Amino acid sequence: MSGKGSAYGTPATDTSFRRTYDLDEYAEKARVREGAEREEAKARYEAKLAGKKYYKPLTGDETHTRARRDVLDLEASVGKTVLVPAGAGQGKRGRGAGFYCAACDLTFKDNIQWVEHINSMQHLRNIGETGEVARASADDVRRRVDEVWEALQEQKRAAITTLKERLEIRGEEEAKEKEARRVKRLEDLARKRAEKEEMEKVKVEYGDDVRIEGEHDEDDMMAAMGITGFGTSKKK
Repeated sequence: MSGKGSAYGTPATDTSFRRTYDLDEYAEKARVREGAEREEAKARYEAKLAGKKYYKPLTGDETHTRARRDVLDLEASVGKTVLVPAGAGQGKRGRGAGFYCAACDLTFKDNIQWVEHINSMQHLRNIGETGEVARASADDVRRRVDEVWEALQEQKRAAITTLKERLEIRGEEEAKEKEARRVKRLEDLARKRAEKEEMEKVKVEYGDDVRIEGEHDEDDMMAAMGITGFGTSKKK
């Protein structure tokens, strides 16, 4: 077996196809991870002794917390079915059925807990915010006022355009309804005219009388049988 070579001309062994790992590299990664876990456990213990809540330490790359610009859609999953693998989440940890936070790897079962979580310091630290609001200067206030004013003006212009479009749509609908009524009225007149012409066609003249065909069938049958009428026994 030792004298055999591979297709590439290199010596081949039974385990040469397996991937090799740098043990020193992975040992160093494990040492760093264990050191970070020990430091975090120590910080959590000290915070607990001081009666405070532990938060992830700042790295200096965080930004100030700003007002939420997006509207929370809490009804996006209402009436929908979600398939969740068995054992996907243990308690709140992991992805499960409910509101899932990818930054914190937590799942919440109701919207109240979800809103409280996204406003918490833990979530803000995990998404890269300090949890503190920057103090606004006079220029920032003026710029924000200008932005809000421009947004209001844009909404007014959009409302005017929308109202004009609605009026045009309503006018088109009224014109269609009027045309439909006119067509129906013409159809009714044509139907009545056709019925009148049909009645004129079925009229048959009997001597001086003009009678409708079928109107006096019984009288014609009695006359053909020689019966002029039925008498009565009642004495006058």
